[in-house]
Amino acid sequence: MSTSCSIDTARTLACRDGAAAATIKYISIFVIFTTSIIGISAPVMLARLFHGKPVYDKAILMIKCFAAGVILSTSLVHVLPDAYNALADCHVSSNHPWKDFPFSGLVTLVGVLTALLVDLTATSHVDGYSHGHVHGKGSESFTSKNIISTGYSRIEEDEEAKKSVVEIEVVEAEEERRRLKEEEMVKMKQRMVSQVLEIGIIFHSVIIGVTMGMSQNQCTIKPLVAALAFHQIFEGMGLGGCIAQAGFKFGTTAYMCVMFSITTPMGIVLGMILFSLTGYDDSNPNALIMEGLLGSLSSGILIYMGLVDLIALDFFHNKLMSSETWLKKVSFVALVLGSTSMSILALWA
Repeated sequence: MSTSCSIDTARTLACRDGAAAATIKYISIFVIFTTSIIGISAPVMLARLFHGKPVYDKAILMIKCFAAGVILSTSLVHVLPDAYNALADCHVSSNHPWKDFPFSGLVTLVGVLTALLVDLTATSHVDGYSHGHVHGKGSESFTSKNIISTGYSRIEEDEEAKKSVVEIEVVEAEEERRRLKEEEMVKMKQRMVSQVLEIGIIFHSVIIGVTMGMSQNQCTIKPLVAALAFHQIFEGMGLGGCIAQAGFKFGTTAYMCVMFSITTPMGIVLGMILFSLTGYDDSNPNALIMEGLLGSLSSGILIYMGLVDLIALDFFHNKLMSSETWLKKVSFVALVLGSTSMSILALWA
């Protein structure tokens, strides 16, 4: 253990150049911000372009499946291994209690359960809101139908005709209430998923940025910039697809896109400030512990959102996908492509 630590320290000292690392970081802030804007804006702009056209729903569904693959791969191939490696580093794992228990797995579990709790709470709120809101609409509809049926009773003397008209209108009103409730619940669920998903991704983006900002190892930073640029494009496409399907207003959509785009650059700046104030770099035990814990928490949130709120929701509960077999196959291919594209980036970052 101590031998490997000394070897790693020797390699780090050979590549350590604060001035060169700072120059690369300044360039990376601009590059990563630009690629983040491109990644998250592309699906949002495409959704607005195709809105109202016959292919709109199918295109959004395939974008969202690609997004689910990206999110799942991000959590399992990027975030969780990085968090595990941070807590398994020789500077951390040689001390108590980090060498006595797999904290990365425990905190990932906490992240999953936290996401579940938020999901249950939000779903209960949506159910209560939709029930009260749609119930009020149904009462108004039923009142108007009574007026119509009263008009019919004045015209038609036949009692059988009057009863049949009332029965048909009551059934129509009931179906309308049910349809409105389903549509409203689906839309609010999609918005909640997008917001919680962005929180998990922002956690991850800030961690990456801070780690890179604190690093003084130019050998590590150089390949990381290019890898992070592609990373932000794919991750932005994933989040942007969910935002596009949720149908937020323009102001909310713009706010969510900007927040995603600035988190990694802000994390880099924050890491540089922390290094200048404390002298901690990315190999400091305290920095590694914080990176490991926050990364594990973020991984748990992303795993839950990817599997439950994205993949399971679309492949098992989406009426459009259930009605057309070819769409389910194409969506699965999009899911695999999203997972593959993000997993390949693990070769560099």
